[in-house]
Amino acid sequence: MVLFGSCTNRMVGWGLLLWSLEEPAVPSGTVLPVYSESKLDRVWEVGIPEVYRSAFPNAAHSVKVPFAKLEFIKSKGAAQKQAAAFAQLARIYGETLQDGLPIRETPDNSAKRVYRLRQGEVIKILSLVEGAPAISTTGDSLPGEWYQVLTEDGNRGYCFSYRLRLFEHAGGPLQLVRETTEATDPDLENIVSQTWWPESYGTMIALNKIDLEELSRQWRFVPVQDRGIAHIYLPTIDKTFSYTQIRAEGDRSWRFEGAPLQMRLRSDTTLEVQFTENGSALQTLLFVALPEDVEDIIRKETARRDQLFRKIYTLGPVFRSDNYGILSFASEGRFSWSGYERLIPWVIPPTAQGSGTLSMGLFLTPELGNAYDGAFTLYLEGPAAPERAVHFLYTLESQGFRLEYVPSANLEGVTVTRRASSPMIIYFFKVVS
Repeated sequence: MVLFGSCTNRMVGWGLLLWSLEEPAVPSGTVLPVYSESKLDRVWEVGIPEVYRSAFPNAAHSVKVPFAKLEFIKSKGAAQKQAAAFAQLARIYGETLQDGLPIRETPDNSAKRVYRLRQGEVIKILSLVEGAPAISTTGDSLPGEWYQVLTEDGNRGYCFSYRLRLFEHAGGPLQLVRETTEATDPDLENIVSQTWWPESYGTMIALNKIDLEELSRQWRFVPVQDRGIAHIYLPTIDKTFSYTQIRAEGDRSWRFEGAPLQMRLRSDTTLEVQFTENGSALQTLLFVALPEDVEDIIRKETARRDQLFRKIYTLGPVFRSDNYGILSFASEGRFSWSGYERLIPWVIPPTAQGSGTLSMGLFLTPELGNAYDGAFTLYLEGPAAPERAVHFLYTLESQGFRLEYVPSANLEGVTVTRRASSPMIIYFFKVVS
């Protein structure tokens, strides 16, 4: 912050201070005279009333305040009226208890994220707003309120208060506020501030082979979803534990009082969870902290798949084979296939109707990746049975593409590991309209 010795400029208006000043200590919500504006530096030059300078003998008469931290108002009366409306929250700030807590474009959990808070970061509460109910990953409603907020570097948006600690600050260094907060167990704070995901999620992200169907189920361990509640959600486990407190037991280990549940940090990003049920043997599960939000991972993988499909669609979207009919794709990812009778019943089931959806969710081993452009799955619709998944390797060529049937036994999860012992290859040529 740049200080000035005196103000000789004429006033251009008034400003409502949104973020407190450190020296002199001026609280947010104060109405200040505005003397000049610098659009280049994006700051206002504002005057400091004597009441705030008296405690600082060497304090300047004016300071520069960033645009984002002061709301410019033309008249003093209007500024005082706005200050009165702001008074209830003027000195209220929030400290985030969760690393990665999002600030949204609108007060809705599904809205675009405009900022990601660090654990312990302080934000200014601007106003209480109406918003969509905040729903946890378990489907439960979360207690709290939506607030319009301001970050220290000037970002604005909306944040839900469930993982915020609200406090009052009347000016001066915010660092002093942070240092006077109650001491906590930093490892435990790290654990309860986030959701922990199955170890398999970490593996798929490390290998960059995202199984969207698996990820969308959001299996997880939530140690403190609500006070005194911990949840485990896995394909074969859906358990809720009630407890009275979490008590440390040795190095980076904790026990949930009142519940047959304990946990231990194997590393900063790997959590071991153990529990018993009805006197059964101890069960051990591993969970990991992910480097980014699951919704962001899903968004990126969806975009990757769409890009792959667009290459096929743009090449065609209608392809013809002399022996296996016409295969055409629609822009939304559907397909229709006629004239495939020679593939019944070894590849195409007799009940298939010749239409369905395409998924680009398969991955290749490095060896297959050197020989093919990729692999996809056609989900064929039928009248009396669930969709039948038929998998193909593919290679794009200037005149069309080449398909090679992949038996389901040649897949490990979402990865094609090998070709069929007697490959069935189909050549499709693009139909030029």
